[in-house]
Order: sequence, then C-alpha cells, then structure tokens
Amino acid sequence: MDRRETIKSMLIGGIAGGLMITGCQPGKEDETTSTETTSGHYGRTDKEKEHDAKVMSETFFSEHELATIAVLCDLILPATSTAGSATEAGVPEFIAFIVNDMTSNQLPLRGGLMWLDHRALSLHNSSFAECPSSKQKQMLDEIAYPEEADPGVEQGVKFFTRMRNLVLTGYYTTRMGIDDLGYKGNTPHVWDGVPESVLAKHGLKYDAAWLAKCVDQDKRTVIAEWDAEGNLIT
Repeated sequence: MDRRETIKSMLIGGIAGGLMITGCQPGKEDETTSTETTSGHYGRTDKEKEHDAKVMSETFFSEHELATIAVLCDLILPATSTAGSATEAGVPEFIAFIVNDMTSNQLPLRGGLMWLDHRALSLHNSSFAECPSSKQKQMLDEIAYPEEADPGVEQGVKFFTRMRNLVLTGYYTTRMGIDDLGYKGNTPHVWDGVPESVLAKHGLKYDAAWLAKCVDQDKRTVIAEWDAEGNLIT
C-alpha cells in the first residue's frame, strides 16, 4: 500500500483525528474549493466575506517558502491515475490562507521550513526544494514517524506532523479530495421491506394493501399523504 492509500484508509476509517483546521478555505470559484469564502454560496455574511478578503490580501510566506510548501504538499499527496495532486487541489494556497487566518501557525511553519532547509544543506548541500526527489523522501521518512524518529530531529517531527495535518485538511475538504475518497453523501436506496423469512420467524406478515402502497418501487418518489383521520391516501 502506498503512502496516499494509507492516508485514505486512515481517513475512511475515522482514525485521522489530527485534522486540526476548522477555518476557511481560500475563496475560489472553481469546483475544487471546499469552503466558499467570497461568493456567498454557503451563506457567508458580509462581515465574514470582509474578513476573508482581508486575510487573502495579506502575504506571510516568501516565494521560497511557498515553493518548499508546494514540494511538501505533493510529496505528501502526489497525483495518481484517479486523482490530482495536493497542489492541483490548491492546498498551498489553503495553507497560505490559514497562516493569516490562524496566526498561531506562522512561527511553527516558518521555523519548520528553516529547519528543513538547514537539514538539507547539512546533508546534501542544497535547499530542500532543490534536492532530488529521492533525497527529499529520505529526509521526510526521518520525521514522518514520531515513534521511530531519532532524538535529534524532534523539531522536524513536530513540523511535519503539522504540515501533514494541514495538507490532509486542505485536500480532503475540496471536491477533488472528496471524490478521491469515494464519498457520495446521503444517497437513496431501494428497500423492499423486511424479508418474508424474517417476518415468518416472528409470526408476522405485511398487510397486502399497505404493502402495495408502501413498498412499490414505481412509487418511491411519491410523497405519502394521510387524510384527517390518519388514513393513508397515497
């Protein structure tokens, strides 16, 4: 099982309790955006839209930091044959929005990016973003598993845990991410009543007249109506 499939199984299984962001997604008009912040499709108030516009007008990360974040995003959630990558879903923009909206993330993320670059320079004489993909993955493997990490990389472990949570939150609250999980939401299904064998076991059976009215799939879209005395009309 690859890294992406492992993450998906964690989410589907309800294990990913570490998804920590409840704030807003950057305002985008396309179908990949999870939480509308500008057009008001989700009942945003004028005050909320004003706040979002202010947050989105601010810049915290440098170009180099954003480039490193984009590399990290796609290492955590690369594209597959059935789904786009984290950057294709706009996750770097989501993270840039979050650090302005939830400023407690600013110092840990900037410090973590600095740590990552220093680590890359020490090991490979290059910034993290400029390292070969194989070297990047080796470095992340050192900090991706807290229980197995060496004592000297605690800061990197904390940083990567936060970054991974942000990436998962950003991606799996977009249309692309939801489709990747295969989540369909509430969908109608066909119910033909309790099986006859189960009814017989309890000495029960359906009233033929009610069965014709209530368990008729040709009428599954018809809304039931009752008269004043409680008798079923349709």
